[in-house]
Amino acid sequence: MLHSRVEGEGKPLLIIHGFLGMSDNWKTLGGQYAEKGFQVHAIDMRNHGKSFHSEEFDYNAMVQDIYDYCLYYKLEKIDVIGHSMGGKASMFFAMAHPEMLDRLIIADIGPKYYRPHHQDILAGLNAVDFSLKPGRSDVEEILKKYVDDFGTRQFLMKNLYWKEPGQLDFRFNLKVLTDKIENIGAALPEGSVYDGPVLFLRGDRSNYIKDEDFEMIHTHFPKAIIKDIKNAGHWLHAENPKDFVTETLEFLTA
Repeated sequence: MLHSRVEGEGKPLLIIHGFLGMSDNWKTLGGQYAEKGFQVHAIDMRNHGKSFHSEEFDYNAMVQDIYDYCLYYKLEKIDVIGHSMGGKASMFFAMAHPEMLDRLIIADIGPKYYRPHHQDILAGLNAVDFSLKPGRSDVEEILKKYVDDFGTRQFLMKNLYWKEPGQLDFRFNLKVLTDKIENIGAALPEGSVYDGPVLFLRGDRSNYIKDEDFEMIHTHFPKAIIKDIKNAGHWLHAENPKDFVTETLEFLTA
């Protein structure tokens, strides 16, 4: 069973993080949704956070995990917010189990195929040799050689934990995520359609969803609304949380 952090009472709202992320990335926003009357389930996907590690890592497996999670917690009509990889997993879930969904929010990812583009990040993570017992500052120095952006490094560093006294490690399953990176870019199957209400949010400084992708989005999601979050890149919920929460709550409570 997927690990999650559950808070609040009311309508179930699943929050599904992106590649190399975890539920803790959504702690602040999750609390805000809980205050507005949602029972928030911030999930750690397989091979991420505190969830189980597995050699199997593709969207079919993730969809089954989400389905099993909903059955376990007896969640019937759910709202879902999915960012990046979590957004793509949410799209696949919508196609497989439309009857379980009420409202769907996709954050900065489209239904198209994406080429692997995390090579520098994965190279940096794989350059860390935990057998040498590095400290947090040592890990950051290694990552600096591969990842220029301070915010991205901090995002990655959140995955560090003390496996045992004096021994750091990453929470995510780095070997499988590296080996199966190609699966993360998978496109939705041609001809698949979800007819429920969907909000696509994109960062106005991000290039993950381009104007020319709108036609494909509406082919798969005929009722899709597409909006920009100002002054934000791919991590739009972290870079402009105020507008992100405003737009998502407006959609969820309409």
